[in-house]
Amino acid sequence: MSAATATASPSRSSTVPGIRNWGAAGTYAVLALVALVGFALGSPARSARFRISNDGDALFVPDVVLGTTPVGWIASLALLGLAGYAVYLTARAERLPRWLAPVFAAVFVAGFLVWVIGSAENPNVYFSGLIAGSFTLAIPLIFGSLSGVLCERAGIVNIAIEGQLLSGAFCAALVGSITQNVYAGVLAAVAGSIAVSVVLAVFSIKYLVNQVIVGVVLNVLVVGLTSFLFSTVMQSDSARFNSPPSFAPVRIPLLADIPIFGPIFFDQTILGYAMYAAVGVVWFGLFKTRWGLRVRAVGEHPKAADTVGIRVNSIRFSNVVLAGVVAGIGGAFFTLVTSSSFNKEMTAGQGFIALAALIFGRWNPIGAFFAALLFGFSLNLSFVLTILGTPVPSQFMQMLPYLVTIFAVAGLAGKSRPPAASGVPYVKE
Repeated sequence: MSAATATASPSRSSTVPGIRNWGAAGTYAVLALVALVGFALGSPARSARFRISNDGDALFVPDVVLGTTPVGWIASLALLGLAGYAVYLTARAERLPRWLAPVFAAVFVAGFLVWVIGSAENPNVYFSGLIAGSFTLAIPLIFGSLSGVLCERAGIVNIAIEGQLLSGAFCAALVGSITQNVYAGVLAAVAGSIAVSVVLAVFSIKYLVNQVIVGVVLNVLVVGLTSFLFSTVMQSDSARFNSPPSFAPVRIPLLADIPIFGPIFFDQTILGYAMYAAVGVVWFGLFKTRWGLRVRAVGEHPKAADTVGIRVNSIRFSNVVLAGVVAGIGGAFFTLVTSSSFNKEMTAGQGFIALAALIFGRWNPIGAFFAALLFGFSLNLSFVLTILGTPVPSQFMQMLPYLVTIFAVAGLAGKSRPPAASGVPYVKE
């Protein structure tokens, strides 16, 4: 009897269906149908012109002209095929491949871009400027997402990215204005962000306060404090307290003249180059060093890490402080590169978009980098399309970055697992 039961068990278990998560497949299907109705059936039957280079550029590339109707149908059919593949895999309870989300997003963005540019009053866009501007807007998002990765890999949920960025932006503007030195502004931004990180670390690690609540409170506190100081200090003498210098771009000759990629990689400010270095350093540190192995062990199984002599809470505290350094540099970018002064709540929720980027990037620095680029592209695209005079209402264009965030995290990311001990305080027994 027992032998029969033993042989029957595997056959019964093999017929039990796996867990099906229809969220991603459903999102793909909905977006594919939207593309079919909008890009293909609703095509304006016009052409969209993408200017790659200017007449005076050392390497001239002719304009690219694409018809909205053929591109719309090609993109729609491709999206329907990808959505059908996602539905097929989900019905079989199989995991969706990692390449599916970026490929689907790229095809959808390409179809949407041709459709919306072709529908504009002026169906011409400087494509190189659009991409370069997207990278520029994504830089603080990338720093913020790296800050979140450093915290969550060690087991701390960092909801306070918004407060870190805003604190860094304020301190950079204030100290940079007083000293008229951009590097002093960056150091002040790092110090201001570290102050927020220390409060987060003390309350969440030492006093075991709920990490999400601490992060939300810190965001509200920083918004209120910076708004108060802006009104009472900066506005009283803006020439002295709110006129920081700006970083000048460092252009690398010849390489910066390469169409599209030249301005992105070889015509950046010091902080722009620092962003690329930060992504590589954080990735290498987390996945190729002993320190990274310990951090990931603390984030996944702190008790097991403790048993082999790893000081769990010390690593968590140091990672939160290090995350403050990274976020502070991102905050300095707002006032020392993007803008020439500080304004109330100038981060405008980008800390939360950075949090979404690290989730969409599956808690990996490289994934968070590309996710932040997607959000930066949507943000820049909303500005460009408003100027071109598209039929899409301006209110919708302002919502575009946040809609992309919702779809990416809720649907396209699929089922993703954070570090097992993320948000769980550790008390040594």
